[in-house]
Amino acid sequence: MSIRHKKLAYYVLDVFTNELYQGNPLSVVCTNEDLEIQEYHKIAREFGYSETSFIYYSAVEKSLKVRSFTPIGIEVGGAGHNLLGAVYFALLKNWEIFSQQESERYVIMKDKSIPLFIKYDLNDTLFVSMLQQPASLLGNVPAEAVAQAISLHPNDLVLKNWKPEIVKTEVTHLMVPVKNIDRLNQVLSNKVLLSQLAEEYGFEGCYCFTFPENETTNIAQSRFFNPGIGIDEDAATGSAAGPLAGFLHNKGYILLNKDYTILQGVEMGQPSIIQFRVSNEGVWISGSAVIVMEGSLYL
Repeated sequence: MSIRHKKLAYYVLDVFTNELYQGNPLSVVCTNEDLEIQEYHKIAREFGYSETSFIYYSAVEKSLKVRSFTPIGIEVGGAGHNLLGAVYFALLKNWEIFSQQESERYVIMKDKSIPLFIKYDLNDTLFVSMLQQPASLLGNVPAEAVAQAISLHPNDLVLKNWKPEIVKTEVTHLMVPVKNIDRLNQVLSNKVLLSQLAEEYGFEGCYCFTFPENETTNIAQSRFFNPGIGIDEDAATGSAAGPLAGFLHNKGYILLNKDYTILQGVEMGQPSIIQFRVSNEGVWISGSAVIVMEGSLYL
């Protein structure tokens, strides 16, 4: 006689895109309640995506509740693709996640309330915007050490005389200016060295970026690496786009209250578009998503 297991619905979304099989894949699991911590870890490991989000609507807290884990069991917060994809899924499925809230919309992630804004573009495509905290610039990291950790020469990290700098909004990441697209494409993360550098200087991931060489609507092109939490490379990283927005605004390169976009994931064959806007209240990160898979899992 077979043992009857608990069955949960899951969906896979491509986030920061409106095209199937582009963007950053995210598994979203509908739980109806909190799970045991070991269950979160097992499911996230089984999917193997950079992050897996677990969601349910809490009538008591009048909010969608989200928890996200990496394949090696690290719980992550922040307004990134893991949160955007979870919220986007709930809206696509017509969940009433805002009906009991007042004028401000929000979700709860890791017991923290994160403000949201819902909008549509001229093509009637839904965009979810998440508010990150105002950016704080926390200091530089020697270009020689950074270059070694990403397999480049220090001269490759020359862009407008900017230096690699640690920036925090929701999460603390290292912003790395790279000379051009050719050098950005050549970045190769040395997992050991990059993890050691992150521990020594107190940042999480490494966001390498440069400016497009041809006419484009994107303000920057980027790549993200965070081996310390099991992410070799990420196709779209909202938690790093916020710090980059703050960095560019601090340098006087972008304007307040204006929308810009970042292209990420090109080298992975998963191009992603992350929209951002720097405001006095913080950094708004926006994007869309599409559902590409659905099914059931068992506990």
